[in-house]
Amino acid sequence: MSLPTYQKNKLPVTVLIATKNEEGNLPACLDSVTWAAQVLVIDSGSDDQTEQIARECEAEFHEFHYDGKWPKKRNWALKSGLVNQPWVLILDADERVSSILRDSIQKAITQNTHDGFYLRWKFVFLGKWMKHAWNHGWMLRLFRHGKGIYENLKMTHEGGWDTEVHENVIVQGSCDKLSPVLDHESSHDLHRWILKQNEFSTWNAQRRLKQSKNSQLSFDHLFSSDPGRRRKAMKGIFLKLPAKPFLLFVWLYFFKRGFLDGRAGLYFCCLRASHELNICAKIFEAKRHPENHPHENS
Repeated sequence: MSLPTYQKNKLPVTVLIATKNEEGNLPACLDSVTWAAQVLVIDSGSDDQTEQIARECEAEFHEFHYDGKWPKKRNWALKSGLVNQPWVLILDADERVSSILRDSIQKAITQNTHDGFYLRWKFVFLGKWMKHAWNHGWMLRLFRHGKGIYENLKMTHEGGWDTEVHENVIVQGSCDKLSPVLDHESSHDLHRWILKQNEFSTWNAQRRLKQSKNSQLSFDHLFSSDPGRRRKAMKGIFLKLPAKPFLLFVWLYFFKRGFLDGRAGLYFCCLRASHELNICAKIFEAKRHPENHPHENS
């Protein structure tokens, strides 16, 4: 099938970007994916210049109205019929695709030997690449259209987000990894980052309360070739440990050598430990006052 004139020399990839008030991040993100045959911006009622920026950059802009149920934003887009390319790349507005990663994507989809590919972040915090403290995080972001869909964690009312945050893409078929990193550098300041972490801790507290009712550990997944399964198995073990905020700081700062990331690395490790402390405190609060947390028993 030949591509339309405006799509010639572009890769057969639909880039799917979920947004809400991302005027600061979106231009650089869109500029990094001009090689894609289709770019979809799925928005949740932005009141800034997000829509104008998307249209000026010739991206397709679509509004998503969340009803509090499933599907959420990206899953809705995947099933809506909007995607018109054989491959899908999931991005956040604060992520950028380098030319090296673009070439790796081209090679991967041209070889046509796998149905999905894991990417990992180059996470920048306070202007510093967290090369050691936060160098993990294989995420299934590139997959054949029709083969990948987000898992439903049954967590729609806890937290209230209309975008998949903790949900992972599940691909039917074989998957591989791409070595070049995905650049992640937000224009938002630390104030907004901490606010989001507070929201995440509320969601995580509710999720862990649910998980505690089905606490079987899949130790065999620790040796799985699937990074998502290994991560879930490791999280399951971590959740059983005492003094989690302290252990997390020691793990990130000393064992993963976050101290090599400088002062920004120290602040990051402390804030991640604080995030874990917030989760533990909110779980404690929910157990003491279940009447104020009706979702705990749902």
